[in-house]
Amino acid sequence: MSHSYYRTALVVGLGLALAASARAQSPVSYPLPSEADKAQLSQLLADTLYIQQHYTKTEYQIPMRDGVKLYTVVYAPNDANKVRYPIMLNRTPYAVGPYGTGKYKKVLGPSSTMLHEGYIFAYQDVRGRYMSEGQFVDVRPEKDTHKGKQDIDEGTDTYDTIEWLLKHGPKNNGRVGQWGISYPGYYTATGLLSRHPALKAASPQAPIADWFWDDFHHNGAFFLPHAFNFLASFGLARPQPTPTGNPGFKHGTPDGYDFFLQMGPLKNADAKYYQGKVAFWNEMAQHPNYDEFWQARNLRPHLKNLNRGTAVLTVGGFNDAEDLFGALKTYEAIEKQNPGMRNGLVMGPWVHGGWARGTGELVGNAAYGESPSLYYQKEIEAPFFKSYLKDGKPASTPEATIFEGGTNRWRTFAAWPPTAAETRTLYFQPQGRIGFEQPAAGAEFDQYVSDPAHPVPFSEATTVGMTREYMTDDQRFAARRPDVLTYQTDVLTEDLTLAGPIEALLQVATTGTDADWVVKVIDVYPNDTPDNARLNPMVHLGGYQQMVRSEVMRGRFRNSFSKPEAFVPGQVTAVPFTVQDLCHTFRKGHRLMVQVQSTWFPLVDRNPQTFVPNIFEADEKDFQLATHRLYHSPQHASQLVVKVLK
Repeated sequence: MSHSYYRTALVVGLGLALAASARAQSPVSYPLPSEADKAQLSQLLADTLYIQQHYTKTEYQIPMRDGVKLYTVVYAPNDANKVRYPIMLNRTPYAVGPYGTGKYKKVLGPSSTMLHEGYIFAYQDVRGRYMSEGQFVDVRPEKDTHKGKQDIDEGTDTYDTIEWLLKHGPKNNGRVGQWGISYPGYYTATGLLSRHPALKAASPQAPIADWFWDDFHHNGAFFLPHAFNFLASFGLARPQPTPTGNPGFKHGTPDGYDFFLQMGPLKNADAKYYQGKVAFWNEMAQHPNYDEFWQARNLRPHLKNLNRGTAVLTVGGFNDAEDLFGALKTYEAIEKQNPGMRNGLVMGPWVHGGWARGTGELVGNAAYGESPSLYYQKEIEAPFFKSYLKDGKPASTPEATIFEGGTNRWRTFAAWPPTAAETRTLYFQPQGRIGFEQPAAGAEFDQYVSDPAHPVPFSEATTVGMTREYMTDDQRFAARRPDVLTYQTDVLTEDLTLAGPIEALLQVATTGTDADWVVKVIDVYPNDTPDNARLNPMVHLGGYQQMVRSEVMRGRFRNSFSKPEAFVPGQVTAVPFTVQDLCHTFRKGHRLMVQVQSTWFPLVDRNPQTFVPNIFEADEKDFQLATHRLYHSPQHASQLVVKVLK
């Protein structure tokens, strides 16, 4: 969703929460707002008036090199004819409205701080969306060379936009910055490929890096409600420019678990609901593997030979359910392919876009201390853009600024992952244990029956979508399931900090010919942990099992994401995969827990557990019970390779 949505939603949502808690006879809205929440709401309301009094709005149709015109709205400070301000560009597929003279946005720019510092804020509907001309293409493949004016991509559109604004927009200081969250974060990353000399600073925030992994697939497993709900609206055709969007999908029930179970196999989504109206869904269905279709939508190989005069600050959230992969991999690709370039990374405790809305103090029931979002906005983001766009000199921000969960503190590093981290191996053990010692002889495996007709829910919440909070949810409900294996350390006698990616190597066997494998890393609180007064009184933190990282692997892709392979029933098989980065301290007195399961519904679509060439074409008869084994013997040691930071 667009950046402005996040801060506008904060005004509405927090205002409702404050109103509800103020009415003595009304139900209290949780979580209760903090003093920082109240102060931020007050500031946002004041900013809305400030924009109307201090900024002038102008609408343009900017021509691209092929003649297509892109709708762009520019908000310039009223004194821009006297003071030369830099331009901040945001390109989005989510609408730059409100459209029309005299109708103003409620929020401008990345933050209140930057609004008051003064910038020219330019918002653009990308090609083929809302009021812009042309044809929209999802994650349009980028080109390394362009043979003529008709040979366009997002990089050329960014170049042409910057060039036009510098010459024909409000008077400016000749420096341009770009930022955006989620899809606009992707457009910020593709903006780097413009290599325009005036682009001095860019901040891709939760960007899409490779759409096979970002958003819709995780190691080949399909994130069903996220894709289905998003494309039901966003994926509908827009034949002509329009200021209005499409309505959201009506599920007819608040229970997504039941809705998607009743939908049946993936092939029914189009037959029952889309009825051929969502082209990208059908394209995905035709490309279940990492083939040329998806490889063309991998931005990472193109992020090379970038303009060294552009500074980059990639931003992401460790609790981002949508684009954690994109932030980490965009930073990594730029770092590897552009040695010496000013390239920084910020990773906080946030949900998707959480650094731009709210204080970031709570994600679900997990608390992260005082205002990590406001700290980022004031101490990192605003100084970054000010340095390169106004002062014209390098910012003093570190290479990597990383929030450490558990201790709730910011840390800085010269590289990410930290070079000082020690590589160690956590081994699964008999009797539900996990630890750094290798497994001894004894029970060789644990097993469970996985039934696609009764999959493990991903959350206790009744919801039709992928909740933001699921990444910190209490996992006690899952630990009680017979089809979830649980392993944990003894009570920790000293703090244990994990920083960076986790490399899983599961040694497994199945009676079927395909299976998914879900690994969840969990922080188990002591039983005497006090409750948080801001949370619902029914939420008890004693013994809370906070998920701090999780990932799924579709077993057919264990050797190649392009060429899936069936399992041989009963044969012990290695399934390696990467569990995405974290930075979390398991405090003294806590335990580290790992859960392993094979369904995670409806967050992830159901694996039939019988190998079919394309799960999007599977029939009901293909979905079968299977018994899965996880081995933890000296000969077949399932393990997690972690990075431990002192």
